[in-house]
Amino acid sequence: MSMTPEQASWFADTFDKLVQSVGQAVLGKSDVVRLVLTSMLAPGHVLLEDAPGTGKTSLARALAATVQGTSTRIQFTPDLLPSDVTGVTIYDQATKQFEFHKGPVFANIVLADEINRASPKTQSSMLEVMEEGRVTVDGVTHEVGSPFLVIATQNPIEQAGTYRLPEAQLDRFLMKTSLGYPDHASSVQILQGSAIRDRSRQLSPKISLQAVDDMTALASTVHVDPAVLEYVSRLMEETRLADEVRVGVSIRGALALMRAVKVWAAADGRHYVVPDDVKELIAPVWLHRFVLDPEAEFAGASAASVMGRILSEVAPPQARRESA
Repeated sequence: MSMTPEQASWFADTFDKLVQSVGQAVLGKSDVVRLVLTSMLAPGHVLLEDAPGTGKTSLARALAATVQGTSTRIQFTPDLLPSDVTGVTIYDQATKQFEFHKGPVFANIVLADEINRASPKTQSSMLEVMEEGRVTVDGVTHEVGSPFLVIATQNPIEQAGTYRLPEAQLDRFLMKTSLGYPDHASSVQILQGSAIRDRSRQLSPKISLQAVDDMTALASTVHVDPAVLEYVSRLMEETRLADEVRVGVSIRGALALMRAVKVWAAADGRHYVVPDDVKELIAPVWLHRFVLDPEAEFAGASAASVMGRILSEVAPPQARRESA
């Protein structure tokens, strides 16, 4: 069953209310807030590459407060153990039974701060929970609940003592984006409210967690024309054929893009996807999945430049019809 125009209108109104609510705590960043909300409803996870102090923690807390959810923050360090993330099983002498003590990953919104500072072993502890929404400890599976969103961060400047995220883990993130510093007007507004240490505490829930799940299910019913599917498939294939790219976009990346554009279309009040939805989201969803050829990268090639060329060469469905 496809989404109706009336449902699309309700979805867009609700989405805008969520963006406005989070925007009260994260000033001047409505475009990034929309991307993060899209990831949550897709559903998927977000990697933020930002310098310290740009509001990443505020974003996670504000989002959790807006959807009446829980949020946790995990500071990743070289000595952090996998059990510090997922939880541990402890023997209770009183009951003579093993009890599972949940780790901080059991929350609706999890901020994985400076994830690239943890060892590869600890980083890999996030793979199962990000992909399947569950944790397996000592052979027992524990569901983390729904909705579930991981907002991971890494510092693009200080690389000493860090461990680069492997491609397999990067592929688990639906989007990679950046908050960046606020503009002048937003900076002044933040300074005026300097007495408020945590703006997210002033937010009231706009929808329930169940409503978030309902929006996710509703977004999956957005109509996608076969011509758009053909367009996305062509773009995916071209990323693999590009001379500058060693590893292009996988089918997982294409599926991630389709989930995201459905939410993006519904957030715009449409019950169908258009090629412009693909063009608007292709950078945050696909660029971090590229593995460039070292020689091409040394010569100045970038994932953005390669993707830009591919978009200019592969005609969208409307362009094909006009040229026919």
